[in-house]
Amino acid sequence: MTSPIAPRRAAAKAAARRGTLSGWMFSVPALIFYTGFVIYPLVLGIQYSFYRWNGVGPSEFVGLKNYIRVFTDPTLLGSIGNAFVLIAFFTLIPVSAGLVLATLIRSMKPGPFSNLSQTILFLPQIIPLAAAGIAWSWMYAQTGAINQVLNAIGLGSLARPWLGDFQTALPAVGLIGSWVLTGLCTVLFLTGIGKIDQSLYEAVRLDGASWWREFITITIPGLRQEIAVLVTITIIAALSSFDIIYTTTLGGPGRSTLVPGISIYRIGFTQSNVGLASAFGIVLMILVLACVLPIQRLARASSK
Repeated sequence: MTSPIAPRRAAAKAAARRGTLSGWMFSVPALIFYTGFVIYPLVLGIQYSFYRWNGVGPSEFVGLKNYIRVFTDPTLLGSIGNAFVLIAFFTLIPVSAGLVLATLIRSMKPGPFSNLSQTILFLPQIIPLAAAGIAWSWMYAQTGAINQVLNAIGLGSLARPWLGDFQTALPAVGLIGSWVLTGLCTVLFLTGIGKIDQSLYEAVRLDGASWWREFITITIPGLRQEIAVLVTITIIAALSSFDIIYTTTLGGPGRSTLVPGISIYRIGFTQSNVGLASAFGIVLMILVLACVLPIQRLARASSK
């Protein structure tokens, strides 16, 4: 009598092979596009970073000279410093404000006002960054809306060309990023709060806990993953910022708002130094990974 186990095993193996083949059929096109548009340009960028090349004529191998210049040129180092300053505006402010706003909106009764609040907060996220930069540059102008409001409330002494002042240009640009990203943070936190077990809130309320205690002990621990995701997204946005800076200040006045994205653009397309621009781009990628990977590791460790 033949055992039925062998045919079953054969059928299971055949099904596994069909599943593997189907998986490759779906993933290979994506892998081809990813290789062509991400991996291949990255490899070329690494290769170009070891050469002095203007993008047209012959190239000259210079080894690590481009990388040495990145870490010794005060202008390039200053642009990296400005990018790290923007982290405070692109990350700390939107994430903190998003936490508070999401908690307040969640405490409201569901209705038109709650839905309208979420829509208004998320609107900046769907506006192109170039358009947002142009609109804010009008408001920051000497005769713009911000200075008119200051004059109207008796604070005219504070009025100034915000994007033309060496002291206020970088914070002014940073606030545009805060405005854009706060809505995204709020909506994602609202989704995360909805997944927290509501019985936990009921338990602390029965114990007489205050709103702040409830926020610290229940809401923030329950949003660890969302916080990690948003911190990652906003740090990348700060370090790779380009659109807002380009449409508002072009890195000025002087070098007060110069960031790596603008520096790479100028070096590669204005100064025709493809090698140095590639080296700076690789350094920027490493900086992003150095900031993001520890956050991801901490988030995974805290979720265990």
